[in-house]
Amino acid sequence: MEDYRRLQTWAAKGRRFAVIGGGFIGSEIAAALAMNAKQVVMVFPGTGICDWMFPPDLSRFLNDTYQRKGVEILSKESATGLERRGEQFVLTTRGQREVEVDGVIAGIGIQPNIELATMAGLETADGIVVDEFLRTSKSDIYAAGDVAFFYNPALGRRMRVEHEDNANTMGRLAGRSMAGSEEKYEHLPFFYSDLFELGYEAVGEVDSRLSILADWKDPYREGVIYYQKAGIVRGVLLWNVWGQVDAARELIATNRPFQAEELKHKLAKAA
Repeated sequence: MEDYRRLQTWAAKGRRFAVIGGGFIGSEIAAALAMNAKQVVMVFPGTGICDWMFPPDLSRFLNDTYQRKGVEILSKESATGLERRGEQFVLTTRGQREVEVDGVIAGIGIQPNIELATMAGLETADGIVVDEFLRTSKSDIYAAGDVAFFYNPALGRRMRVEHEDNANTMGRLAGRSMAGSEEKYEHLPFFYSDLFELGYEAVGEVDSRLSILADWKDPYREGVIYYQKAGIVRGVLLWNVWGQVDAARELIATNRPFQAEELKHKLAKAA
């Protein structure tokens, strides 16, 4: 909240901003600033916006969309220095570019803060390890939200999720578990974002390294993207398709291989 208020103050008086990062935070902040008539420069090491998540053609489409909206894209770049020059900041990149701006926003991800858990002797990995009831390795201590490393039965693996749906759902269940409930946390969280006039909801493993099947109703404007491993659907990206998160969860939970023809129009048609 403090960072947001600081950015709001900057935006009220500044006109040009640099955004470091091309992931969730970077893409949302850059779009929001541009929609508020600010000049924006995005700096990120990947080839395209959210390229670790979206297939290459969709990531390139987003690059083009942002550029049409006036956002300058410096892909395959990284920030190497920052200095103050008068009232402005100068961001230096690995490619020896100097970007002069009124403010810099870094959206470069987080590391789970497990220091307290480590001091308490709890088991940790990529976060605080919890069981199906969200108990840590010490049964009278529970963990939930961004920091919890939990097992999801639909995907058959442990994961840590940094999004609202997971935090809210897991937090409620952890509270009930501490009050004596015996409910297991088997929820497969979803996440969402809005980028200019585009928006999406996604669930499961949305990873561009997986086998990808795109079912476009209107290319890059409306459609469903399926992420598969050995034919089994591991994740679903609903691109401007709404109200299908639960259906996507059910599809992932079937845990069986699907042929391309079986998936064609499966969720887009239902929408």
